[in-house]
Amino acid sequence: MINEDIDIDQLIAAWAPQPHELSVNVDGVNHSYGEGDLRKQVLFNNRLKIRRGEIVIMTGPSGSGKTTLLTLIGTLRSVQEGSLKVLGTELKGINARATTDLRKRTGFIFQAHNLFESLSAFQNVGMSTELMGMKHTHAKPKIEATLQRLGLGQRIHYKPKSLSGGQKQRVAIARGIIHQPDLILADEPTAALDAGSGREVVTIFQEMAREHGCTILIVTHDNRILDVADRIVNMVDGSIHSNVLVQWNSAMCQILNDFPVFRGLTPSAISQVADMMELKRYSPGAQIIRQGAIGDEFFVIGKGVVDVIVDGETVNTLVDGAFFGEVSLIKEQPRNATVIAKSDVSCFVLSKDEFQAVVESNSTFEEELRKAIFMRQ
Repeated sequence: MINEDIDIDQLIAAWAPQPHELSVNVDGVNHSYGEGDLRKQVLFNNRLKIRRGEIVIMTGPSGSGKTTLLTLIGTLRSVQEGSLKVLGTELKGINARATTDLRKRTGFIFQAHNLFESLSAFQNVGMSTELMGMKHTHAKPKIEATLQRLGLGQRIHYKPKSLSGGQKQRVAIARGIIHQPDLILADEPTAALDAGSGREVVTIFQEMAREHGCTILIVTHDNRILDVADRIVNMVDGSIHSNVLVQWNSAMCQILNDFPVFRGLTPSAISQVADMMELKRYSPGAQIIRQGAIGDEFFVIGKGVVDVIVDGETVNTLVDGAFFGEVSLIKEQPRNATVIAKSDVSCFVLSKDEFQAVVESNSTFEEELRKAIFMRQ
């Protein structure tokens, strides 16, 4: 059985959110700079779904396309190819009025803080509340409390020239969050901050996500804040190279650790396998595998009931936590049974190709799998 501490329904919902649960939906987005012979493509067929209230950290080397994708999501660049929906609005072909409305629901925090030099910290933050039409009597205590929490209580009325780089960055952060946006887009928000200030910033982000459902996308090289992420996305050469749902990875590691076949793996290797597991759903009566077919997938039942049928007769019934199809990962041979969904079934699935990729870097995995298969025969 699967560990009772794992909420399978929540895990499935996190992996496969419904369209209305998404704050950001990137689908097949390409982007290029320049024209004619100077045209250079910098984003390639990117896909990314971000749920409401999710904190996503995007990493990757400089020049990999992170900031370009962030600015497309923020309507600061126009979508050229593909579909990009933000807070339910399609950005490709978006008009000026819809763009303005969307920006009012978005908080922008960029490494270049872009403060007005003639305005104090309080006044710079107040620019956001004025644009939102917030009354001064309501905005004033919020601005003061936010700057106080960010360690600027003694510098509320200082102008940027009298602030350090880290203090300016904290003013920019306050300006980006003060109107309680539905979406925050942050580019290296903690890079100029010390450990204490950086931790306070991400704690505020966590509170906004948890209490107000704010979705937060952070582009960063700051490894100190990775622990706050619900999802970690890595970009390489203009494409999303990996997309790890932390909750999914953690739960899958726990699930896989319950099976003898995976117990010999190092934590790193089992995490790699967990990243490769996909969620597949089947309706009652659906055939999951067919007797006689050459198999190429291994299944763990997350939720539901299946019948195992050999030569037309039901020989077993499997429920949550059971697994089947493991022979196909190392042997090119026909399935010895048909498996039919008896109820709505959600399975965690590992393909043979992905399994082989893990085997190449960890021979223990294959050895343990062969032992498990032998013990079951």
